[in-house]
Amino acid sequence: MGRIEKFLSEREERGLLRTLEPADSRHDGKIRFEDEEFIDFSSNDYLGLSGHPKVKNASKKAIDEFGASASASRLLSGDLSLCHRLEEATAEFKGKESSLVYNSGYQANVGIISALCKKGDAIFLDELSHASIIDGMLLSGARFFTFRHNDPGHLLSLLKKERPRFKEALIITETIFSMDGDRCPLREIIGLKESYDCRLLVDEAHATGIFGKNGSGVAEEEGLAEKVDMIMGTFSKALGSFGSYVATTGRIKDYLINSSRSFIYSTALPPSVIAANLAALGLIKEEPWRRSELLKNSDYLRGELSKSGFTVKGSSQIIPIILGESRAAADMSRCLKEKGYRALPIRPPTVAMGESRLRLSLTYYHKKEVLEKFVHDIQVCR
Repeated sequence: MGRIEKFLSEREERGLLRTLEPADSRHDGKIRFEDEEFIDFSSNDYLGLSGHPKVKNASKKAIDEFGASASASRLLSGDLSLCHRLEEATAEFKGKESSLVYNSGYQANVGIISALCKKGDAIFLDELSHASIIDGMLLSGARFFTFRHNDPGHLLSLLKKERPRFKEALIITETIFSMDGDRCPLREIIGLKESYDCRLLVDEAHATGIFGKNGSGVAEEEGLAEKVDMIMGTFSKALGSFGSYVATTGRIKDYLINSSRSFIYSTALPPSVIAANLAALGLIKEEPWRRSELLKNSDYLRGELSKSGFTVKGSSQIIPIILGESRAAADMSRCLKEKGYRALPIRPPTVAMGESRLRLSLTYYHKKEVLEKFVHDIQVCR
């Protein structure tokens, strides 16, 4: 049996073979498959901006003005003034000197890490770091050391032991973790990076647009943006569009333009996407009630589920319900589907054995009455 057949057979036997399920429509926190519509708890459209009239109109206008494609990489003829406007707005939003736009969060992390770190360097990363961070680290050729999730004490012990042996070092963490919905101890990590002469890259993909007075993220909320060397984030979650960025210094931006392969060898984002991103950044400032209402409802649901005896994690709009074994998560997901919810199971290898869960992603459209009914229905499914 060849590698492909062996892989697929093992996944099928364990009930872990992923398949694609095309939706016919998605709007206002709901998703439709043929003649069935569900409350969608699996979307990252946290603020509901993907369908906002200002975002859609900006995208349409850009198509009329620039066409459907950038038609080249930014180092050729794909470098539109529109993208420079987006980078300036993003840098201001994140409280940094400059920013560089990438085509996706995956491309950003892979391109940033593999460009910054080389053989002879060290990377220290949280054990629950996203797959894109891990892939960028593996491409870099640097030595890597994982510290226990959100454990600055363990990071300290690794730095004491390993940092002196390497030329340069990079610490990487997320501010809001995608599977647990919890936040990192950012202030403590910054203290360690300063004490041990490291750079710090934080991934704010799930924090951007949600946290902070201006919606910039956790680094802004804690007043620490200027102490973080690179703040990576996406336009594809709370901002409701597509693409990503790194906010940093002008010198690091110049370095990445000249060395980051996922930036250099990619056609630039379509003008319609860039314009949508600009409009979404404006809406973060204009409509702050979206994030405040989202976080209020997230706290409500987490509290109600906990009172009902469920094991929940996190402190954000991402609410994992820990169910243990893969079958338990799959069974709960099927029962909730029958009651009109799309709440998909997350199972190994995405999470650790015994940590299978439903990962609820709340959005602005999940109002309190929807959540009250969900709490009732999930107890029936138990």
